[in-house]
Amino acid sequence: MTNGALAVLLLGGAAFAYAQLGTGDEAAGASAVRTVTAGRGTVVASVSATGAVESAKSRALSFGTSGTVEKIYVKAGDKVDKGEILARLDDDAAQESLSAAKASYDSAVADGTDTAQLYAAYIKARNTYRDAQRTVAATVLKAPFSGTVTAVNGSVGGTSSGSASGGGSSGTGQSGGQAQSTASSGSGSASSGFVELADTGKLQLVGTFTESDVGKLKKGQSATITFDALPGVTATGEVTQIEPVASTSNNVVQYPVTVTFTEVPDEVRLGQTATVEVVTGRAENVVTVPSTAISTSGGQTTVTVLKDGRQSRTPVEVGVQGTTLTEIRSGVSEGDQIVPPVSSSGTTQGGNQRFGGGFPGGGMPGGGGVPGGGR
Repeated sequence: MTNGALAVLLLGGAAFAYAQLGTGDEAAGASAVRTVTAGRGTVVASVSATGAVESAKSRALSFGTSGTVEKIYVKAGDKVDKGEILARLDDDAAQESLSAAKASYDSAVADGTDTAQLYAAYIKARNTYRDAQRTVAATVLKAPFSGTVTAVNGSVGGTSSGSASGGGSSGTGQSGGQAQSTASSGSGSASSGFVELADTGKLQLVGTFTESDVGKLKKGQSATITFDALPGVTATGEVTQIEPVASTSNNVVQYPVTVTFTEVPDEVRLGQTATVEVVTGRAENVVTVPSTAISTSGGQTTVTVLKDGRQSRTPVEVGVQGTTLTEIRSGVSEGDQIVPPVSSSGTTQGGNQRFGGGFPGGGMPGGGGVPGGGR
């Protein structure tokens, strides 16, 4: 054998050995199927949304008549009691009109009502007098309920356009007060009142839930509220209103849902960003598998079970579906080895883990994977 032939043979042998080695590695990789183990535990399903903390009882207050602001008794941040005077207008002109109306009324009373003409004069004088009384009362702005002043949109010497209509409220608390409205006054904007008042002890959050999530909600459900700026601080709440009309943003249909605080931590402030989570389902001591291990196609829900080195697609009946875990009512037993679907990156979702107790567990001894049956 020549040296050249020997070199070719040696090269060929090396190439054959390399090919065999590569084939062995690929086979080993194919047989090392990653699995997760069906466990037993608690599954919790919930939906969530974000929003800003606001008062469940607030009002934008304005004077019931126009005039020049004579005195402001409060500033933003002040706590006031129901009926407390917040501000007043110069009432000289109103008082003069009241005096004139009172004199006319007294005269009409003295003249009597024996004839139709006297009775008509009496009614006219009485109504004018009452109207003058209301105008004087409207120059004083009072708190309709106890709360905290959140804004004062005016200044002494400025003018108030006034409004006789009520409004500018949210939530409850419609009783009491003088001339509440959203009319422009002083230096305030058209959408605000002269004084804005809120009950900081009654808070709420309005979150928008998708149409698929809102179907799981109902009034009275309890909720947990966390805050972006307050790590570790948690409040409790209750679903109190689900709006029947949806809004659409970027082709996503959403429904506003009001969650009223049942417990308000001292650290919470109006306007803070918060996340509300509502538990919609709970199942305890049930067979569980990772939610990512479940596939649904053509109306059938399945998992891939690895048994005796063989993989088989198995139909399952699911119960409560959480973000991490899903309840399996039939089709899979505790301890079964489940092969998660292959992700878009070519790797399986999940590792060799056993899931139970409501949270993913660590790896099983020996890796938990069973060789063979790789697809």
